[in-house]
Amino acid sequence: MRPDIEPSESQNATMAARIREELARRRMSRQMLADIAKISISTLEKALNGSRPFTVASVVRLEAALGVSLRDRVPKVSTSRSDLGGYAKAGVAWLEGDYLTLRPSFEVAGAIYAYRTQIHWDEAQECLAFREMDRLDAPFSQKGVVSIPSKSGQIYLYTNDQGQMRVAILNRPHIRGEIYGLLATLAVGAGSNLTPVAAPIALLPWPGIGNPKLGRIQQGDAEYQDCRKHLTMIVDAGYAKLLT
Repeated sequence: MRPDIEPSESQNATMAARIREELARRRMSRQMLADIAKISISTLEKALNGSRPFTVASVVRLEAALGVSLRDRVPKVSTSRSDLGGYAKAGVAWLEGDYLTLRPSFEVAGAIYAYRTQIHWDEAQECLAFREMDRLDAPFSQKGVVSIPSKSGQIYLYTNDQGQMRVAILNRPHIRGEIYGLLATLAVGAGSNLTPVAAPIALLPWPGIGNPKLGRIQQGDAEYQDCRKHLTMIVDAGYAKLLT
């Protein structure tokens, strides 16, 4: 509970229970607590029985009288910062997990590049974060944050490494959990130059895959046709558009 916001109904109930617990533990009467806190016994009684909410001022006085924080037991609702969509941790738990990630190979025409992407709640950043794993080119593995704005309904895997940006724009999961979209990034071009590139990308829930092949998947490999089907349908089924 922020100090400038009146407590919610659930917070009032939690604080009332804490006060009753403290009174019983100290064998203190409600009248004595009201006198020490310099609030009326009527105000205290009504707050404890739920007929009147606590005010911020009364909470501050009661905390001072009891020498404890009445607000530290109010469960904190973890939410992301507003520029990532302001989503609640509990509301995006469905997205957490490991995904087999497929995209076209940037080096070998016709081949498919497969690796693992893990999406998890990052307590330090207070948002969903992602990281790529099991890539052939491990030094170029990406990590970043996840944005889920309510306006568009899309999912963004966003990397900003000292100003160099990369983003995957994804649709909400399909009925079986598959996630389809487009990746905008940089690929190695002529010499040491980096070239902007956009490509379809698919994230498939790892538990349903078994033991997938990772790395470069080429025509003739047993997994090739199934992997190619996922990438082809991204444009064919309207999950994304590539315009020239």
